[in-house]
Amino acid sequence: MRISRSLYLIFLTVILIIYYLVAAIYLNNLGYYNHESLFYIEKTRIVFDGVGARLKVMGLTSPMIPFMATFFFTSISYTLAPALASAIGTGMLFHVIAGTLIKRRDDDFFMYLLLAIFLFHPGILYTAASGKSTYLVLIFFFLFFLNLLKFYRSNTTFHVSIASICLVTLIFCDYKFVWLTLFFLPLVLTITIHSLNLGEQESIFRLFLSFNSPSLRRKLVNKTFALYIILFALPLVAVLCYKLLNLTHASDLNYFSESPYATWNVLIDKLSFDQQTTNNIYQIPEISLLLSARVLLFCPMILIAIYLFRESTYQILTLLTPFAFIEFLHLKYDKVYLAYQYYLIFIVLAFLCVMFKSQTVKNQKSFRILLVLSVIVQLYSGWYFLKTSPIAEDRNFLSVLTKRTEDKTQADNADVAGYLNSLPDDAHILMDDATAYGVVAFVEPQKIKSLTMPYQDNFLSGVESPDKAADYIVIATAKNLVTGYTQLNDRYLVSIKRTLPQLIFKKVYETENWIVYRVVK
Repeated sequence: MRISRSLYLIFLTVILIIYYLVAAIYLNNLGYYNHESLFYIEKTRIVFDGVGARLKVMGLTSPMIPFMATFFFTSISYTLAPALASAIGTGMLFHVIAGTLIKRRDDDFFMYLLLAIFLFHPGILYTAASGKSTYLVLIFFFLFFLNLLKFYRSNTTFHVSIASICLVTLIFCDYKFVWLTLFFLPLVLTITIHSLNLGEQESIFRLFLSFNSPSLRRKLVNKTFALYIILFALPLVAVLCYKLLNLTHASDLNYFSESPYATWNVLIDKLSFDQQTTNNIYQIPEISLLLSARVLLFCPMILIAIYLFRESTYQILTLLTPFAFIEFLHLKYDKVYLAYQYYLIFIVLAFLCVMFKSQTVKNQKSFRILLVLSVIVQLYSGWYFLKTSPIAEDRNFLSVLTKRTEDKTQADNADVAGYLNSLPDDAHILMDDATAYGVVAFVEPQKIKSLTMPYQDNFLSGVESPDKAADYIVIATAKNLVTGYTQLNDRYLVSIKRTLPQLIFKKVYETENWIVYRVVK
């Protein structure tokens, strides 16, 4: 009995998930963590084991959807939850893409190409084993463009509605994708013009005919307005509601995107850029337009995709919107390096376009050779981009993956957490998780109740009068890179001793980045 393609796809997905789980658990056992996964671990511990306004932490931690996706795996392990989520999520990404493929092409060649990418591409392995939220970004980016291409073929607004939902979800996986809407605003008019049943093919002549005919003009205006409403109303309302939620509970519309207590990348992106720009080793900076050239080197298949859509101007413009998007990110966030995930979106977009248009190519043999070569180049460039990334976390992942040696990056945080775990259960510990979330991530669940952190109402009074609220204080040392971003540093001790000279702070534990003091009352 022959196995159906859908059942075969499920089998492949399960095998891939096991493959990713083995890689994720292995790297976790080697001590590999990154700032994003540690941030999720720390906030999850607060939500399930903390004391205080935990609902605010759960609702305002950003990005919201990746954070909540880790909840499903906390019963297995807090520290492993983000890695499990990314491993299974990347397997689901493969299932979504491959499911779309088998509906359109009854050809195993493209399935082999897809498997090669998901098995060997370093970026996909990074997505699956790191605990980062990239897998959700890729899933909903793929679904967004999939439904747009479906709309271009069927002219059915149902697909635009689904694309709008995918865009909302994408924004709540990475808020920076809200700027993608800017580049679809002018594109909607072009799409509407081409959706009209006119004999003329050129856009400028279609527009001329539409504006010179009252009935066509009315139809163009109505359809354009309808598409704007369907595509952008839901994202606009969703973001507005979320900003109002932040204003209500944090007195700041942009708390979720600008506060180090709400999102991990506010502080880390700045530190990464500062470290790189002060590095003695010169690296070519990210320059506008050259950024798009880097994308072409990273994913040459996108050139094939653009060539396949060459007969349709508005569809080519749709494929070019991600290029405009990353150039805009580079200009707006000029103190932040472009993250690796923004390169990966072009891989899923290119494969989607190849799926849609591959059957239109006459010389299939040459076309397939070209696709194989492009995949080989992408595998190499994916490794090279990780190895030479300006972001230290990217390079660290590749180093741990290839050398298979224990990762000591978070050893300092784990050591401090180990000491805090050894303290009596009734001890009260004051610490600032804007910078010390890496320490809190390794604290045992039963110990979380002993910590006094900024999300709790008594934190500020504890900072002002530590003798009344704390038995121990975790202080950032002068060598700690984040010491300038927290109130609890060595300068704090000097100021508090001036205010409360009778207090004595006894050093009980010290590492390179942290000092634990006992408050002698």
